Amino acid sequence: MKNIDTLINARWVIPVNDDRVLEQHAIAIDKGVIVDLLPSQQAIQSYKANKVQHLDSHALLPGFVNAHTHTPMNLLRGYADDLPLMIWLNQHIWPAEQKFVNEDFCHDGTLLAVTEMIRGGTTCFNDMYFFPEQSARVVKQTGIRAMIGLIVLDFPTVWGDGPDHYLEKGLQLFDEFKNEANLRLAFAPHAPYTVSDAPLERIATLSSELDVPVHMHLHETHDEIIGSLEQCSELPLQRMDNLGLLSPQMIAIHMTQLTDEEIELVSRTGTHVVHCPESNLKLASGLCPVDKLSKAGVNVAIGTDGAASNNDLDMLGEMRTAALLAKGVSGDAQALPALEALRAATLNGARALGMDDFTGSIEVGKQADVIAIDLSAPATQPCYDPISQIVYSAGRDQVTDVWVAGKQLLSGQEFTTIDKAQVAKKATDWHARISSGK
Repeated sequence: MKNIDTLINARWVIPVNDDRVLEQHAIAIDKGVIVDLLPSQQAIQSYKANKVQHLDSHALLPGFVNAHTHTPMNLLRGYADDLPLMIWLNQHIWPAEQKFVNEDFCHDGTLLAVTEMIRGGTTCFNDMYFFPEQSARVVKQTGIRAMIGLIVLDFPTVWGDGPDHYLEKGLQLFDEFKNEANLRLAFAPHAPYTVSDAPLERIATLSSELDVPVHMHLHETHDEIIGSLEQCSELPLQRMDNLGLLSPQMIAIHMTQLTDEEIELVSRTGTHVVHCPESNLKLASGLCPVDKLSKAGVNVAIGTDGAASNNDLDMLGEMRTAALLAKGVSGDAQALPALEALRAATLNGARALGMDDFTGSIEVGKQADVIAIDLSAPATQPCYDPISQIVYSAGRDQVTDVWVAGKQLLSGQEFTTIDKAQVAKKATDWHARISSGK
């Protein structure tokens, strides 16, 4: 028998990289890596584990990859609702950020967001916000996996006084955190209407030289398209292509306004698309043509966006909305079927972040980023197809256990690296401060 760290037995294992649903199987984990995937009876005979778990009514699957977030904005959840994007930003969110955002806001907001995400089965997230060093601190503190965006804007904010300053600080952070196991960094120019050509050209060069992804809002609203035509006489996507930014390094967020020609351009350049259906619906920004993109060979991942515009970081809910919306938009009930929706929330997200070589699916040799969902609840009974039940019926309250790199972050719905009471207190304190306007 081989000695290993952990052996997890479950009713079902869903690898996601293929169409299998494995019954009565086990995942063998050692030193944070999946070393075997085999029938439970065989596993018991083959491995002696320091810790053995039996999850008799659960499905094991790769953790969710939330491919677009603004985690500190959890502290602005519900602050300004039922408004279109630009009114929401200009009249509410940006003024609040100017007044309240600082290092503590970003640390505490990210910790609140990570607590929510781990509880809902997210093992990796892709972030974009100010004070990224604080978000990186939370990643190291909690054990979750993340790609942290190094934000760039044309105008001064609490984190920088202009594009050169943002990039200077970002490159310093890149050097500081580049060897962290659970942490990757990306350039994060906010949007075409907030970043001019010169810094975008520099980002394109740095991205290529350093092999660092670019994370950017793109083709989010009709107003963005009209504004670009008026100011630049070209569409944002064409502008990004001319600047050398459309490539497999580009993670394009939202993409609700696309022609067939633009879909072909996205496919040809290998650009990744992150679909944020609930935020787009709530802000009435538009509808991403997921079915057309998928049929064109574009890698489509799923993100929640920030909790100030969603208003949650629930990847199970986001995945369900994405699956249903794809059918309604395309008029095809077979668009984004359950397994493809699950892939969009896991492996496709890892692929968009350049992490699919070590996470996003349950495969031997990959990091043990795994979650368990209890399907014995009334909402998921009877269970004819566990994948369909997870996508169309399960709630995040059914997530019971979460591992990242083999380390258990949620055990029987209890956190192992987070003081939930302390997180709640800090959120309450921020609510009082923001509500008072002081």
